[in-house]
Amino acid sequence: MMYDFNLGLGTVLLILIALVVGSIRILREYERGVIFMLGRFWKVKGPGLVIVIPGIQQMVKVDLRVVTMDVPSQDVISRDNVSVKVNAIVFFRVVDPEKAIIQVENYMVATSQLAQTTLRAVLGKHELDEMLAERERLNLDVQQILDAQTDAWGIKVTNVEIKHVDLNETMVRAIARQAEAERERRAKVIHAEGEKQAAESLMEAAEMLSRQPAAMQLRYLQTLTQVAGEKSSTIVFPVPVDLLKGFLEAGGSRPVMPTRPPQA
Repeated sequence: MMYDFNLGLGTVLLILIALVVGSIRILREYERGVIFMLGRFWKVKGPGLVIVIPGIQQMVKVDLRVVTMDVPSQDVISRDNVSVKVNAIVFFRVVDPEKAIIQVENYMVATSQLAQTTLRAVLGKHELDEMLAERERLNLDVQQILDAQTDAWGIKVTNVEIKHVDLNETMVRAIARQAEAERERRAKVIHAEGEKQAAESLMEAAEMLSRQPAAMQLRYLQTLTQVAGEKSSTIVFPVPVDLLKGFLEAGGSRPVMPTRPPQA
């Protein structure tokens, strides 16, 4: 009889030890445990050693680290009716484990679907040029909208980055032609500005040379030196305009003799 009593006591001790060991949970620094007692929310525990009573309490682990979620490529029609494919990355983390478990069934799936719809809705309000040139502003718009809608789930969206904006071949060629035309326009404007500045400089130089006739002679000699330095058979002999001025005036002041009409 004593043997049976000792056997029953040992069994009870083993059961108690198994219950104690089974009730011990160890949570890492970045983990939290949402405890439910008889199906009702009790408290959030962790990190460290956590005791969960088997059969009475249940624990759901929640990771508090930043989650990197890849948003699949989305077909977006811009405001100027251009079809593009856009994909992005969303960075978020759980800040309230209680809401993340109780308020939404699966916060990972919910955040992913919300990010896809928000990305299409936001980019559809902008033109293609804005998508290509103002990504930082678009990233901020998507991040603010996601953060406001996921706040009720205990989710904090820290950042959104648009990775690629894929265009079809026709649109790529059109953009290339537009860029080429823009560069040609800039080249023409720069050339015109250069001509204008050169004309202004030449006008200033002519005014300065006209003040001293000797400066003009020096300029003639410098030009001859440059021409003579080149291996050319061309001979340049500068004739000052002042030298020909007297001949021009004499020719202009000579009276014109009337011509007789031919006799029949």
